Amino acid sequence: MRKVKKPVFFIVFAVIALFALTTVFGVTSQYGDTVTTYVHGVGDIRLGIDIQGGVDVTFEPAGDVDATEEQMDAALETIKLRLANQNISDSETYVDYKSSRIIVRFPWQAGETNFDPEEAVKELGETAELTFRKGTDSSYDEAGNIIPAGDIVLTGADVEKAGTGATQDDTTGEYTWMVTLDLNESGKEKFYEATSELYSQQGQISIWMDNTMISAPSVSAVISDGKATITGDFTYESAKELADKINSGALPFSLETTSFKTISPTMGEGALTAMIIAGVIVLAFIIVYMIVLYRLMGVVASITLIGQVAGMLAAVSGWFGFMSSTTLTIPGIAGIILSVGMGVDANIITGERIREELRKGKNLDTALYSGYHRAFSAIFDGNLTGIIVSIVLMGAFGVPDSIWAKIFNNTIFYFFGATTEGVIYSFGFTLMTGLIMNFIMGVLASRLMTMSLSRFKCFQNKKLYGGGIDVKAD
Repeated sequence: MRKVKKPVFFIVFAVIALFALTTVFGVTSQYGDTVTTYVHGVGDIRLGIDIQGGVDVTFEPAGDVDATEEQMDAALETIKLRLANQNISDSETYVDYKSSRIIVRFPWQAGETNFDPEEAVKELGETAELTFRKGTDSSYDEAGNIIPAGDIVLTGADVEKAGTGATQDDTTGEYTWMVTLDLNESGKEKFYEATSELYSQQGQISIWMDNTMISAPSVSAVISDGKATITGDFTYESAKELADKINSGALPFSLETTSFKTISPTMGEGALTAMIIAGVIVLAFIIVYMIVLYRLMGVVASITLIGQVAGMLAAVSGWFGFMSSTTLTIPGIAGIILSVGMGVDANIITGERIREELRKGKNLDTALYSGYHRAFSAIFDGNLTGIIVSIVLMGAFGVPDSIWAKIFNNTIFYFFGATTEGVIYSFGFTLMTGLIMNFIMGVLASRLMTMSLSRFKCFQNKKLYGGGIDVKAD
């Protein structure tokens, strides 16, 4: 690290600047009225219910039905489909198996003026209609909505159950996943007649949930025993998801709304604006403070802090291709602020360690190397502790669909059931992301830029790094 070249500073600075700009503004192109988004910006960040307002509803099986986990999963898939049909893409949906509850939260849509939450909840709780139809043809109703047009082969009442299966390649050992169908007596003859007709035509049987086509497998054999398979490029998760959707069309119970409340969109708007303004002001004060106190080190620290904030916003907006976007809540904003504070603390620790080395009379290169080396253990311990805390928060208070929630809910939190505090997940996510970005920006990028600047003769005065007033490096 002592041999960092002069151009490294400009390379790292350019990368951080480009990263920050694309994070804020995104990357899009427009052809006519069609806008294509390549990189999401801060304008694409999805705001949580506590900021934008929305609906919180809990469904339970009606009557004295003792629903199984498979049936609850199937009901959940139905609700997810209905949310998509209402153009609600930002929602929290999960199951509490112990209490047989399905918990759904979704925010108001941006720019929505005539959204009827009670009607939306009513539609979510209605039983979905599952149909198997000949071909994939569709048409439009009077309102312009797509509706299936093919002749009905089967309905959900003809399906006894759907499941997953797999075959293993003897050579590679890899599994090929598929969806299995078991039809009841009413469905066997119908399916036999349909597959006999479509097999000779190399036709398809499309599967529809209400007015949404969820699959369209080709007919590759005549099925007479009521046992069929749907093959394709399935993983276990995608095969199970399709099986759950098929099972949901034949649910033996209806859902009833046991809890319903609306959250005013004005509840968090003032808090969001105040926190943004406060954050900008505080960041500006921090930058001035760091530059005055640590001089050149403060300039580098300010650049890396901007990069750290950009990294957190990028993670939330879906900038990174390997991870999907997440919802930003007020606790999530608090996580950003807290991680920035820890980033400032890391820069202060590093600056003080370098000062100590310079006051011992060491030359500039040795002081920088030793200062960063001594500071790293303290920064590492503090950030690692914070990351562990954020992971526990994401597992204990996050939606059960997340990887950390699955780990913790199946182990130490098993007896508590599914949480209803999904907004805390945003806090844990932004905190963890901020601390990881602190390692990248506050430790690695800062070190590269500082060591690079120290190669320039005009930046070799110790006072620029907090050393003596007139003493220059050897």
